[in-house]
Amino acid sequence: MQYDVTNPESEPFTYTITFSLMDEQGRAMSSVEETVASVGAGKTVRRTLDHGGYPADGALDAGRVRILDVERVPSDEAPAPAGTCPASGLRLTADQGDAAMGLRVVGLHLENCGDRTYSLEGYPVLQLLDAEHQPVDGIEILRGTEGIPMAGGDGEAPRPVTLRPGEAALSGLAWRNTTEFGEAVTVPYVRVRAEAASDPVMVAPHLDLGTTGELGVRAWRKDESGSGAGRPDA
Repeated sequence: MQYDVTNPESEPFTYTITFSLMDEQGRAMSSVEETVASVGAGKTVRRTLDHGGYPADGALDAGRVRILDVERVPSDEAPAPAGTCPASGLRLTADQGDAAMGLRVVGLHLENCGDRTYSLEGYPVLQLLDAEHQPVDGIEILRGTEGIPMAGGDGEAPRPVTLRPGEAALSGLAWRNTTEFGEAVTVPYVRVRAEAASDPVMVAPHLDLGTTGELGVRAWRKDESGSGAGRPDA
């Protein structure tokens, strides 16, 4: 099945689309996520949906496909795809996160994919953004996760981290989606810098902050798992 992606913006955007594939009775069989990179300003591109895993005898047409989600970020801030390395030599990505008992945790991963040693210390620099990529005010960004119930505290002050080529560092975001009095807040996008002077990367963790008004961020620490950009502990 073919589909079109149109970029109405004035700069190139990268789109990530999540499709749900349905059976004859309209039941969801599987989901597929596809990224369409660098759609030019005012341009439309056509792609063919890769529906691997859909039953071979099932005819996939538009009537059996639902769009679950569309994420869009400026192409010059899009996370670098696996197997590629930005000019900075640092590849920053976010994982799919974890949720349990109202606690949400999303890992941030910083991989030194370049050819020189890189050092940093402290916390990622965050800017919270709404669906139109405008700043979201009124949320307190906490250094550490001690103030987030059930998140587990970082315990230690930030320490210098040195990444040789091929090594990685870990951070993470933690929050509760508790809803009490007031209006619940959802933050679809976060602009992340490894340090204040680093190039920005826009990720889409969909922070369902409820009415808590708080987001905890963990300090960078070395990934000692030996598996590259691993996942932070929840």
